[in-house]
Amino acid sequence: MVVCGLACWRCRWLLPLLLGLAIIMGIIALAGRGWLESESEPYVQQASLWESCTRGDGDLNWRCESLMEYGWGRAAAATYLVGFVILVICFALAVIAFSIEILRFNFVRGIGGLLFVVAAFQIIGLVIYPVKFTEEISLTGDNMFSWAYGFGWASTVVVIGCAFFFCCLPNWEDEVLGNIKPTYYYSSPERAPYLN
Repeated sequence: MVVCGLACWRCRWLLPLLLGLAIIMGIIALAGRGWLESESEPYVQQASLWESCTRGDGDLNWRCESLMEYGWGRAAAATYLVGFVILVICFALAVIAFSIEILRFNFVRGIGGLLFVVAAFQIIGLVIYPVKFTEEISLTGDNMFSWAYGFGWASTVVVIGCAFFFCCLPNWEDEVLGNIKPTYYYSSPERAPYLN
């Protein structure tokens, strides 16, 4: 029977797997056109991290303008993209760290520190975007920040959780490496009559 606790060696791939999930959500956020959308019909507004698109009520074609023409658009895209690139680097480092037999725990703690930097960059991008978008771009109808923007926040939340685990993992070094002998509890028959 295999028992896997929070910090056991057999479960070492959970943290890189979570980082991979954060990367997938980051890709969806970077490529998705659902950062801002019209809340109800007629759907006349749609935006991604890179561009904002509008159309008339009866028009089928979207008219798009690049958000890279705005300083805040470049700043939001750059900070989120820098955070994403560092996240990919952290994923590669985590796979390397957990692949070797002798785990370097200071190395793991460094990955946790980098993940906090990733979270800071992504949060900056995710805060700049809605604040400046609603100030600078004229919105038509009722709009909401939608699914791709949500994937950006979900990726950031996973990164923050992984950062804490990577930073705290060295505190359980002996448990992870299996250096602790199991503790057996024995009670005499007089103290536990139900064992007879």
